[in-house]
Amino acid sequence: MRVSDYNRIVAMQQTRRDVLKGAAGAASVAALGASGALAGFAGSAAAQESLRVELLRIPGIGVGSPTDADWQKVGEMTLAPTMANVEEGEFQGVELTFLGLNNQNLHNFLFRGFLKPWEAYTGARIKWIDLAQADYNPRLQQAIATETVDFDIIEMGAPFEGDVTGKGLASEMPEWVMEQIDMDDYVDYLKAPVGTWDGKTYRISVDGDAHNFNYRTDVFADEGLAAAWAEEGGAGEWGVPRTWQQVQAATKFLDGKKLNGFDLHGYLDAPKPWGGFGFYFLASRATAYAKHPDDPAWLFDLDMTPRINNPAWVRAIQDIIDALPHQPADQLNADPGTTAFQQFLAGTGSMLAWWGDVGSNARTSDGSVIGDVVGFDILPGSDDVYNASTGQWDTLASGPNYAPNMAYIGWGIYVMARVDSDPVKHKAAWSAAAHLGGKDLSLWASAYPSGFQPYRNSHFNIDEWTAGGYDGDFIGNYLASQTNSYNHPNAAIEPRIPGIFQYYSVAEDELARIFAGEFGAQDGADRIAAAWDRITDQIGRERQVALYRASLGL
Repeated sequence: MRVSDYNRIVAMQQTRRDVLKGAAGAASVAALGASGALAGFAGSAAAQESLRVELLRIPGIGVGSPTDADWQKVGEMTLAPTMANVEEGEFQGVELTFLGLNNQNLHNFLFRGFLKPWEAYTGARIKWIDLAQADYNPRLQQAIATETVDFDIIEMGAPFEGDVTGKGLASEMPEWVMEQIDMDDYVDYLKAPVGTWDGKTYRISVDGDAHNFNYRTDVFADEGLAAAWAEEGGAGEWGVPRTWQQVQAATKFLDGKKLNGFDLHGYLDAPKPWGGFGFYFLASRATAYAKHPDDPAWLFDLDMTPRINNPAWVRAIQDIIDALPHQPADQLNADPGTTAFQQFLAGTGSMLAWWGDVGSNARTSDGSVIGDVVGFDILPGSDDVYNASTGQWDTLASGPNYAPNMAYIGWGIYVMARVDSDPVKHKAAWSAAAHLGGKDLSLWASAYPSGFQPYRNSHFNIDEWTAGGYDGDFIGNYLASQTNSYNHPNAAIEPRIPGIFQYYSVAEDELARIFAGEFGAQDGADRIAAAWDRITDQIGRERQVALYRASLGL
């Protein structure tokens, strides 16, 4: 969604914003999720004025969306590490081509602003290739298949590393870059082997992707809804769902209900294909069913036999089929961008699984009206979990099974091998990438609309966020949902194997037909499994099995 569209939504929904702010009060505290307060990252008792705090005040929490002038200011304020490694004007005459996303006017749009001061200082210039999310995978796959890379730097996710680094298309990271960006600060799940291939490092992380659970605190703390829930025979007390079974029940219950004069809806699914990336949203419904604590695998068996058509995945697909009639009209045509930016942040829907963008946008974007009534948690669990070894559903003695979806393993910046033959261009490309992956700049990008979420240990110092203007309860709840997902012992981490988005894209196409009613959940899942087997055979099953087992640490 473009910023101009955000502004139109705000104009149309100002009344809704006022109503939701008025409803916040005790509800925003009473309905905080079970993730609770963030432990272990509190920082010093009194936050000191610093560059990082000043960055978080640009333009300020709650004052609206940042502009290009703000992005340029952030880029200028974080230029010192570049100056320590590059002489002024050192890259005069160098032109670099950068391929990345233009989603919601984020990603590449911010990178432009961040890099303008870098360009002015170094003398280099950047040519931009902007891609919509749905166009990204086909464009990259074409470059990989033909080995005709026409860009020097790419914004890319770890799932593509098998395709890109495995074919020698990327440039190995120099030691000076590792030191400039402080790679030791990354959360553990983003350290090697993520970002590496055959023992070499290729990636500068700019994101730490995990799907978390976003919910409306006012909805789940409302006394009138609680009374109606009890009257209608709802199980247990009305409150924030902690399992997918509870999510389903709440979604059906909220259909037709109102709060403060506005229609209510429950969970928001995203059935429309999104260039392969929409598959993650089915996966977030499935991981609690499919990722058994005793089994490292959840997407394929160890011999690459697909699990997409086993009872766990079929249940998740059926959940979406059953929930769609209770969701907003025309939800069948909603992709993930719609559910987050045009629905949930704009006040439609009560529950959503998404990347951390929802939290960073809630109080810093012109398009959000729910900033005072939103809470966060890890993804819901399940009352039981499928055991692929026994073919049975297990009920765990410890309670519901939780398996946060580490969806996409975050965006990173990669330099292409085509710059290696030119020492000046090589250094320029890595310098630009290092600036975008800088430690201080990354804090700002985690706090404001950017397309990225916290991914460094230093991002979890609550004192910095509150000194920058965030409410402590809000940011503590949000950061807890992130770190509790990253560090969960049963986290579902996708394999970095060649062709992973070929699998996802085929699945998306078949899922669209399932949700449109062409096939039932099992028949459609069987079609996906057959297509996945064909992809594995085309790539080479023996090699895929070896790489898959390695990705699981086996």
